[in-house]
Amino acid sequence: MNPTHSALAFVLALGATPALAQYGPSAPPPQVPVRPMTPATAEPTGSGYKPVISNQARKEIVELQTAVNAKDVANIPAKLAAAQAKAKTKDDKYVIARLQLKAALDANDNSAMAVAIEGLIASGAVPSGESVVLYNNLGKLNYNAKAYDKAGAAFERVLQIDPVNQDALIMLGETRNSQGRAADGVTMIQKAIAARRAAGGKPDEAWYKRAVALAYNANLPAAPALARDWASAYPSPKNWRDAIRIYQTSSKLPDDELLDSMRLAQAAGALTGENDYFRFANTLVSKGFPGEAKTVLDQGFAANTIKKSSPTFAQLYGVATVKSQGDRASLAASAKTALAGAAVRPVMVTADAYYGYGDYAEAASLYRAALTKSGADKNLANLRLGMALARSGDKAGATLALGAVGGAQAEVAKLWLAYLATKA
Repeated sequence: MNPTHSALAFVLALGATPALAQYGPSAPPPQVPVRPMTPATAEPTGSGYKPVISNQARKEIVELQTAVNAKDVANIPAKLAAAQAKAKTKDDKYVIARLQLKAALDANDNSAMAVAIEGLIASGAVPSGESVVLYNNLGKLNYNAKAYDKAGAAFERVLQIDPVNQDALIMLGETRNSQGRAADGVTMIQKAIAARRAAGGKPDEAWYKRAVALAYNANLPAAPALARDWASAYPSPKNWRDAIRIYQTSSKLPDDELLDSMRLAQAAGALTGENDYFRFANTLVSKGFPGEAKTVLDQGFAANTIKKSSPTFAQLYGVATVKSQGDRASLAASAKTALAGAAVRPVMVTADAYYGYGDYAEAASLYRAALTKSGADKNLANLRLGMALARSGDKAGATLALGAVGGAQAEVAKLWLAYLATKA
């Protein structure tokens, strides 16, 4: 019996890169699962490569093949050693390593699989079309074994051959994180996202989530931007809430300086639960916007997210109601007086009040007027102008205003711009 290419060859298969679990921003870094290789079949690899077995090693290779095909576990080690001792050529070593790999796959022995793949690579006869698969598989096996240096080397080798191999980029990212190099891990995942986009595809949401989780857990400054990208690519109230919370937490600013990000959460439908509503409404009251606070609470009551019967919310609602009495009716006169004066503050205060009552067109008009006043904080005025225009449906105008924001308001403006980009 002479071993032929079709008899010796088989499919080397690893599962695709697993869908990464959904890890919240505060969750600890996980051990990423990697699917095991499935048993090989007797079908050709598709590379078209036909190894030629030397006469010196033919007998031993045939005996090894017979033992492997019969799953003769007791005799495979001896037959393998005998064949390896007689191997004279690259092809001999290649065929022997493939049979060794088939035996390891049949036994579901990950350690033996890694050894066999290393033997295939060392044979020097691996067809170019198989190299990426082999190195990716070797990297995953070593990753599972927590041999992270070996895993990293294997994935790096894949990327030398195929610099945009998304499987290797994602797994190298996980490997770098496991090596204590979270920033490098995030960079690898970002490269995978960019590669998928460049290829005309949409990156998996799990990739965005994983990059955000790694960056957030490692306190990397990139976390807010990554969260913005995630919510932009996969917009939903929950994702916007997470992105906004990551910005708020990373900024280390007090609530009274985070009001415009809370307003974004309201616009995105991302206010969830008692804590969000209380925090927002209480901050509005403390900043002098009781009418807006009352509106926010009314929305929460209507959505049945918070209860008016709750003592906490009943008290807060009572304060907001009392303080806002007559406020809405006086705004027209306040606006006229503010516009006639030289000071910018009365204009901004009145514009903010109109915004809080949902009169975004009037608010935008006053924010524009504020920009013409001496001493105006142009970054803040443009931010609020952009917010008002966004809420009124003027996407182009809002984009222009928000794009002009710099300074301390730049990051929240970027959040609003990202949200705005997802709207029709």
